[in-house]
Amino acid sequence: MKPLSLLSRLAGLAVLAATSAFAADHLDTPTVFADPAADIGDLFAWTSADGKRLNLVMDIVGKRFSDQVQYVFHVDSGQALGRTTSSTRLVCQFDAAGTASCWAGRADHLQGDASAPEGLQGSRGRMRVFAGLRDDPYFNNVRGTRSALNAAGDAIRAGQAPQDASGFHRFDAEALKRIPQLWGQTQGGPARNFLAGWTTSALVVSVDLDLVNAGGPLLAVWGRTERRQLAAANEPPPPGPTIDRMGRALTGNALLATVGEEDIANLLKEAYNRADPGGWQGFAIEIGRNLALYDSFDGVAGNQWLADAQDASPKRYQRLAELLADDRLWVDSRQTRCLHYLAVERNAFAGAPLADCGGRTPLQNVNAVFRSLLIRGTPDVADDGVTQDDHEHSTTRFPFLSAP
Repeated sequence: MKPLSLLSRLAGLAVLAATSAFAADHLDTPTVFADPAADIGDLFAWTSADGKRLNLVMDIVGKRFSDQVQYVFHVDSGQALGRTTSSTRLVCQFDAAGTASCWAGRADHLQGDASAPEGLQGSRGRMRVFAGLRDDPYFNNVRGTRSALNAAGDAIRAGQAPQDASGFHRFDAEALKRIPQLWGQTQGGPARNFLAGWTTSALVVSVDLDLVNAGGPLLAVWGRTERRQLAAANEPPPPGPTIDRMGRALTGNALLATVGEEDIANLLKEAYNRADPGGWQGFAIEIGRNLALYDSFDGVAGNQWLADAQDASPKRYQRLAELLADDRLWVDSRQTRCLHYLAVERNAFAGAPLADCGGRTPLQNVNAVFRSLLIRGTPDVADDGVTQDDHEHSTTRFPFLSAP
């Protein structure tokens, strides 16, 4: 693939900003659009094949790390889904020259140039860090998704998709045919990955499991960018004001004002990004409204994953809305096989559990799993027609993401 021209990249940024509700978390609010070095594009977490480490990736939309931002992985741990009793902050800061300073709580620390592919080892050998340019592993037919959801919004505004008491929309047969058709195309042609060739600033951390699992084997991972704080020499900095945050792919971008007005969506996402964990459940009602919309896209009410088909009220979607409002990537650190997105969550509600660590690796088609669970209750359909990235990434070779 030929490198994108500067003009093409700027045009892409403008389109991505306009369609941000349908990317993983890229350019999701005006605040991070103005400061791409603070914008978390994606978050990944999975266990190593030898069962000794937790691998973490945070990719940043900007092409550099800011010396005014601190980049934080939160790893909460506990015995059961949704309940954690211990937390570890993994923090990295950068100076104007790009030199990294990173802490794994108070258990390990490193400082230096972490941009070589092998990264840097912590002074106590408990973590390894890479920070530099990599290919963005997320793939998505953004334009097709935008067209499909525009068609849904047009039908709703025209009164052609009446709602029942649960919020489910009764689209007519023409809309039910047109929406998936548009979703699987790009401007009337074959589906294309909008982020093909996208270069990201990747922060990659591989940390010993016993530094992050004090509360139990289930790990809940979320990332945050914060305004940089002062700290004593070689001491981890305290938390700063939140700029952006991310847990699961698509929750914040796809389930807040999905077909609503842009100004309202921006306000919701700004509030969502700045919310502390104690306020996350305050977004469950809005998430539930948008879950009802996704449930409508196949014309069958109540077949969404975890929906109560017998309840014709908004409570139909409450269980999944509350689960997604706790926006953390869940990893079962006892497992070394990591193939299935949302495996920990699905195990908590399924009769036949998956022997899988869950979390999210750079190889997974999270769009297919997420949207298919929301539309038809099964994780097996890629609605947007894009099934893989244009680069080859790894779950075993540090720093995991392909060179750009």
